[in-house]
Amino acid sequence: MKIEEITSLQDERVQMFSTLTEAQLRNRLEPGKGIFIAESPKVIRVALQAGYEPVALLSERKHLEGDAKEIAERLSAKGVPIYTGERDVLAQLTGYTLTRGVLCAMRRPKERSIAEVTEGARRVVIIDGVVDTTNIGAIFRSAAALGIDAVLLTRNSCDPLNRRAVRVSMGTVFLVPWTWIDVETTAEGEQYHYTNQLRQLGFKTVAMALNDKAIRLDNERLKQEGRLAIIMGTEGDGLPAETIAAADYVVIIPMAHGVDSLNVAAASAVAFWELRFIDKSE
Repeated sequence: MKIEEITSLQDERVQMFSTLTEAQLRNRLEPGKGIFIAESPKVIRVALQAGYEPVALLSERKHLEGDAKEIAERLSAKGVPIYTGERDVLAQLTGYTLTRGVLCAMRRPKERSIAEVTEGARRVVIIDGVVDTTNIGAIFRSAAALGIDAVLLTRNSCDPLNRRAVRVSMGTVFLVPWTWIDVETTAEGEQYHYTNQLRQLGFKTVAMALNDKAIRLDNERLKQEGRLAIIMGTEGDGLPAETIAAADYVVIIPMAHGVDSLNVAAASAVAFWELRFIDKSE
Protein backbone atom coordinates (compact mmCIF):
# COMPACT_ATOMS: atom_id res chain seq x y z
CA MET A 1 0.00 0.00 0.00
CA LYS A 2 1.47 3.34 -1.09
CA ILE A 3 1.20 6.05 1.57
CA GLU A 4 2.27 9.67 1.08
CA GLU A 5 3.51 11.69 4.06
CA ILE A 6 2.20 15.21 4.69
CA THR A 7 4.50 17.50 6.70
CA SER A 8 3.55 20.96 5.44
CA LEU A 9 0.34 22.91 5.82
CA GLN A 10 0.93 24.31 2.34
CA ASP A 11 1.02 20.92 0.61
CA GLU A 12 -1.13 21.37 -2.53
CA ARG A 13 -1.96 17.67 -2.71
CA VAL A 14 -4.31 17.98 0.26
CA GLN A 15 -5.77 21.39 -0.54
CA MET A 16 -9.25 19.85 -0.73
CA PHE A 17 -9.00 18.93 2.96
CA SER A 18 -7.69 22.28 4.16
CA THR A 19 -8.09 25.57 2.29
CA LEU A 20 -11.24 24.95 0.25
CA THR A 21 -14.55 26.13 1.70
CA GLU A 22 -17.74 24.05 1.51
CA ALA A 23 -18.93 26.25 -1.37
CA GLN A 24 -15.66 25.73 -3.26
CA LEU A 25 -15.81 21.98 -2.68
CA ARG A 26 -19.34 21.97 -4.05
CA ASN A 27 -18.14 23.87 -7.15
CA ARG A 28 -21.41 25.45 -8.24
CA LEU A 29 -19.91 26.74 -11.50
CA GLU A 30 -18.88 23.24 -12.57
CA PRO A 31 -21.02 20.78 -10.57
CA GLY A 32 -19.48 17.81 -12.36
CA LYS A 33 -16.13 18.57 -10.72
CA GLY A 34 -17.46 19.08 -7.20
CA ILE A 35 -16.37 16.98 -4.24
CA PHE A 36 -17.41 16.52 -0.63
CA ILE A 37 -15.68 15.23 2.51
CA ALA A 38 -16.81 12.09 4.35
CA GLU A 39 -15.51 11.74 7.90
CA SER A 40 -14.86 8.57 9.96
CA PRO A 41 -14.34 4.97 8.74
CA LYS A 42 -17.98 3.98 9.30
CA VAL A 43 -19.37 6.84 7.20
CA ILE A 44 -16.76 6.31 4.49
CA ARG A 45 -17.67 2.62 4.23
CA VAL A 46 -21.35 3.48 3.79
CA ALA A 47 -20.48 5.92 1.00
CA LEU A 48 -18.28 3.39 -0.78
CA GLN A 49 -20.93 0.69 -0.50
CA ALA A 50 -23.45 3.12 -1.99
CA GLY A 51 -21.19 3.58 -5.01
CA TYR A 52 -19.68 7.00 -4.32
CA GLU A 53 -16.34 7.64 -6.06
CA PRO A 54 -13.33 8.32 -3.76
CA VAL A 55 -10.77 10.98 -4.75
CA ALA A 56 -8.27 10.86 -1.86
CA LEU A 57 -7.95 9.61 1.73
CA LEU A 58 -6.36 11.54 4.62
CA SER A 59 -5.74 9.61 7.82
CA GLU A 60 -3.72 9.68 10.99
CA ARG A 61 -0.99 7.09 10.73
CA LYS A 62 -2.29 4.87 13.55
CA HIS A 63 -5.64 4.43 11.81
CA LEU A 64 -3.99 3.08 8.65
CA GLU A 65 -3.06 0.06 10.73
CA GLY A 66 -6.32 0.13 12.66
CA ASP A 67 -9.96 0.77 11.80
CA ALA A 68 -9.17 2.40 8.43
CA LYS A 69 -6.76 -0.29 7.21
CA GLU A 70 -9.28 -2.13 5.03
CA ILE A 71 -10.50 1.13 3.48
CA ALA A 72 -6.96 2.34 2.76
CA GLU A 73 -5.93 -0.95 1.17
CA ARG A 74 -9.06 -1.02 -0.96
CA LEU A 75 -8.59 2.54 -2.19
CA SER A 76 -4.85 2.20 -2.71
CA ALA A 77 -5.43 -0.85 -4.91
CA LYS A 78 -7.60 1.37 -7.12
CA GLY A 79 -4.93 4.05 -7.37
CA VAL A 80 -6.59 6.49 -4.96
CA PRO A 81 -3.88 8.51 -3.12
CA ILE A 82 -3.51 7.86 0.61
CA TYR A 83 -2.11 10.70 2.72
CA THR A 84 -1.02 10.62 6.35
CA GLY A 85 0.74 12.73 8.95
CA GLU A 86 1.04 13.38 12.66
CA ARG A 87 -2.18 14.19 14.53
CA ASP A 88 -1.21 17.80 15.31
CA VAL A 89 -0.20 18.45 11.68
CA LEU A 90 -3.49 17.11 10.36
CA ALA A 91 -5.46 19.10 12.96
CA GLN A 92 -3.71 22.30 11.86
CA LEU A 93 -4.22 21.37 8.23
CA THR A 94 -7.98 20.77 8.44
CA GLY A 95 -8.71 23.27 11.21
CA TYR A 96 -10.26 20.68 13.50
CA THR A 97 -9.37 17.41 15.22
CA LEU A 98 -10.37 14.57 12.94
CA THR A 99 -13.24 12.36 14.10
CA ARG A 100 -11.81 8.83 14.18
CA GLY A 101 -8.78 10.35 12.42
CA VAL A 102 -9.93 9.71 8.85
CA LEU A 103 -11.27 11.90 6.01
CA CYS A 104 -12.15 10.86 2.46
CA ALA A 105 -12.69 13.29 -0.40
CA MET A 106 -15.36 11.96 -2.76
CA ARG A 107 -16.84 12.99 -6.08
CA ARG A 108 -20.26 14.63 -5.89
CA PRO A 109 -22.90 12.63 -7.76
CA LYS A 110 -24.77 14.01 -10.75
CA GLU A 111 -27.94 15.86 -9.75
CA ARG A 112 -31.04 13.72 -10.25
CA SER A 113 -34.53 14.73 -11.39
CA ILE A 114 -37.46 14.83 -8.97
CA ALA A 115 -39.33 12.24 -11.05
CA GLU A 116 -36.37 9.85 -10.87
CA VAL A 117 -35.87 10.26 -7.13
CA THR A 118 -39.57 9.82 -6.29
CA GLU A 119 -40.30 6.95 -8.67
CA GLY A 120 -42.17 4.28 -6.74
CA ALA A 121 -42.03 6.34 -3.53
CA ARG A 122 -44.91 6.31 -1.06
CA ARG A 123 -43.55 8.79 1.49
CA VAL A 124 -41.15 11.65 0.78
CA VAL A 125 -40.03 14.68 2.77
CA ILE A 126 -39.49 18.20 1.47
CA ILE A 127 -36.95 20.18 3.49
CA ASP A 128 -37.81 23.85 3.02
CA GLY A 129 -35.20 26.39 4.09
CA VAL A 130 -33.53 24.34 6.84
CA VAL A 131 -29.95 25.62 7.11
CA ASP A 132 -28.59 23.97 10.25
CA THR A 133 -26.18 21.14 9.33
CA THR A 134 -27.00 19.13 12.44
CA ASN A 135 -30.72 19.25 11.70
CA ILE A 136 -30.18 18.21 8.08
CA GLY A 137 -28.11 15.22 9.17
CA ALA A 138 -30.64 14.24 11.82
CA ILE A 139 -33.57 14.50 9.39
CA PHE A 140 -31.81 12.21 6.92
CA ARG A 141 -31.06 9.69 9.67
CA SER A 142 -34.71 9.63 10.73
CA ALA A 143 -35.83 9.44 7.10
CA ALA A 144 -33.66 6.37 6.51
CA ALA A 145 -34.77 4.69 9.72
CA LEU A 146 -38.49 5.46 9.52
CA GLY A 147 -39.46 4.59 5.97
CA ILE A 148 -39.09 7.82 4.00
CA ASP A 149 -38.37 6.89 0.37
CA ALA A 150 -36.84 10.17 -0.85
CA VAL A 151 -35.76 13.64 0.30
CA LEU A 152 -36.28 16.86 -1.66
CA LEU A 153 -34.63 20.12 -0.58
CA THR A 154 -35.29 23.72 -1.56
CA ARG A 155 -32.16 25.51 -2.78
CA ASN A 156 -32.02 27.68 0.34
CA SER A 157 -31.52 24.61 2.53
CA CYS A 158 -28.18 23.27 3.73
CA ASP A 159 -26.30 20.94 1.41
CA PRO A 160 -26.78 17.31 2.60
CA LEU A 161 -23.16 16.61 1.59
CA ASN A 162 -21.82 19.24 3.97
CA ARG A 163 -19.14 17.53 6.10
CA ARG A 164 -20.99 17.91 9.39
CA ALA A 165 -24.38 16.99 7.92
CA VAL A 166 -22.87 13.80 6.49
CA ARG A 167 -21.29 12.91 9.85
CA VAL A 168 -24.44 13.61 11.91
CA SER A 169 -26.48 11.50 9.48
CA MET A 170 -24.08 8.59 10.07
CA GLY A 171 -23.86 8.20 6.31
CA THR A 172 -27.60 7.87 5.71
CA VAL A 173 -27.40 10.76 3.20
CA PHE A 174 -25.90 8.08 0.94
CA LEU A 175 -28.79 5.67 1.47
CA VAL A 176 -31.91 7.78 0.85
CA PRO A 177 -32.37 9.19 -2.69
CA TRP A 178 -32.41 13.00 -2.66
CA THR A 179 -32.33 16.01 -4.94
CA TRP A 180 -33.12 19.73 -5.07
CA ILE A 181 -36.59 21.10 -5.78
CA ASP A 182 -37.22 24.47 -7.43
CA VAL A 183 -40.07 26.85 -8.11
CA GLU A 184 -41.45 26.03 -11.54
CA THR A 185 -41.47 28.71 -14.25
CA THR A 186 -43.59 28.31 -17.39
CA ALA A 187 -42.60 29.47 -20.86
CA GLU A 188 -44.76 32.53 -20.24
CA GLY A 189 -42.79 33.40 -17.13
CA GLU A 190 -45.44 32.34 -14.62
CA GLN A 191 -44.19 30.74 -11.43
CA TYR A 192 -45.81 27.80 -9.68
CA HIS A 193 -45.17 26.58 -6.19
CA TYR A 194 -43.16 23.36 -5.91
CA THR A 195 -46.17 21.58 -4.44
CA ASN A 196 -47.56 21.50 -7.99
CA GLN A 197 -44.69 19.28 -9.08
CA LEU A 198 -45.49 16.79 -6.33
CA ARG A 199 -49.20 16.94 -7.11
CA GLN A 200 -48.48 16.11 -10.76
CA LEU A 201 -46.54 13.07 -9.57
CA GLY A 202 -49.54 11.86 -7.56
CA PHE A 203 -48.56 13.10 -4.08
CA LYS A 204 -50.69 14.90 -1.54
CA THR A 205 -48.64 17.50 0.32
CA VAL A 206 -48.58 17.88 4.11
CA ALA A 207 -47.31 21.17 5.55
CA MET A 208 -46.17 20.74 9.15
CA ALA A 209 -47.13 24.08 10.68
CA LEU A 210 -48.86 25.82 13.58
CA ASN A 211 -52.16 26.89 12.12
CA ASP A 212 -55.70 27.32 13.42
CA LYS A 213 -57.05 25.23 10.55
CA ALA A 214 -54.51 22.43 10.93
CA ILE A 215 -55.54 18.84 11.56
CA ARG A 216 -53.82 16.51 14.00
CA LEU A 217 -50.96 14.34 12.86
CA ASP A 218 -52.84 11.20 13.87
CA ASN A 219 -55.85 12.03 11.64
CA GLU A 220 -56.96 8.88 9.81
CA ARG A 221 -57.35 10.78 6.51
CA LEU A 222 -53.59 11.15 6.31
CA LYS A 223 -52.90 7.47 6.82
CA GLN A 224 -55.26 6.57 3.99
CA GLU A 225 -53.30 8.59 1.42
CA GLY A 226 -51.23 6.42 -0.90
CA ARG A 227 -48.51 9.00 -1.57
CA LEU A 228 -47.59 11.78 0.84
CA ALA A 229 -44.97 14.54 0.68
CA ILE A 230 -44.26 15.87 4.18
CA ILE A 231 -42.98 19.47 4.21
CA MET A 232 -40.69 20.50 7.07
CA GLY A 233 -39.83 24.19 7.58
CA THR A 234 -37.05 26.31 9.02
CA GLU A 235 -35.89 26.03 12.60
CA GLY A 236 -37.13 29.49 13.60
CA ASP A 237 -39.90 30.85 11.39
CA GLY A 238 -41.37 27.60 10.12
CA LEU A 239 -42.86 27.32 6.65
CA PRO A 240 -43.62 30.36 4.45
CA ALA A 241 -47.29 31.37 4.29
CA GLU A 242 -47.45 30.58 0.56
CA THR A 243 -46.24 27.04 1.20
CA ILE A 244 -48.87 26.48 3.88
CA ALA A 245 -51.55 27.85 1.55
CA ALA A 246 -50.39 25.65 -1.34
CA ALA A 247 -50.38 22.38 0.65
CA ASP A 248 -53.21 19.85 0.54
CA TYR A 249 -53.07 19.42 4.32
CA VAL A 250 -51.78 21.55 7.18
CA VAL A 251 -50.85 19.37 10.13
CA ILE A 252 -49.83 19.86 13.76
CA ILE A 253 -48.31 17.48 16.28
CA PRO A 254 -50.53 17.34 19.42
CA MET A 255 -48.48 18.46 22.45
CA ALA A 256 -48.78 18.78 26.20
CA HIS A 257 -47.65 21.17 28.97
CA GLY A 258 -48.13 24.24 26.80
CA VAL A 259 -45.28 23.34 24.44
CA ASP A 260 -46.14 24.67 20.98
CA SER A 261 -43.41 23.16 18.80
CA LEU A 262 -40.44 20.81 18.51
CA ASN A 263 -37.05 21.19 16.91
CA VAL A 264 -37.42 20.43 13.19
CA ALA A 265 -35.33 17.27 13.45
CA ALA A 266 -37.41 15.93 16.36
CA ALA A 267 -40.67 16.92 14.65
CA SER A 268 -39.64 15.16 11.46
CA ALA A 269 -39.00 11.89 13.30
CA VAL A 270 -42.45 12.03 14.91
CA ALA A 271 -44.12 12.85 11.58
CA PHE A 272 -42.23 10.15 9.67
CA TRP A 273 -43.28 7.47 12.13
CA GLU A 274 -46.91 8.51 12.38
CA LEU A 275 -47.35 8.96 8.62
CA ARG A 276 -45.37 5.89 7.53
CA PHE A 277 -46.86 3.86 4.71
CA ILE A 278 -48.50 0.64 5.84
CA ASP A 279 -49.19 -1.90 3.12
CA LYS A 280 -52.57 -3.32 4.09
CA SER A 281 -52.34 -6.01 1.43
CA GLU A 282 -49.60 -7.84 3.28
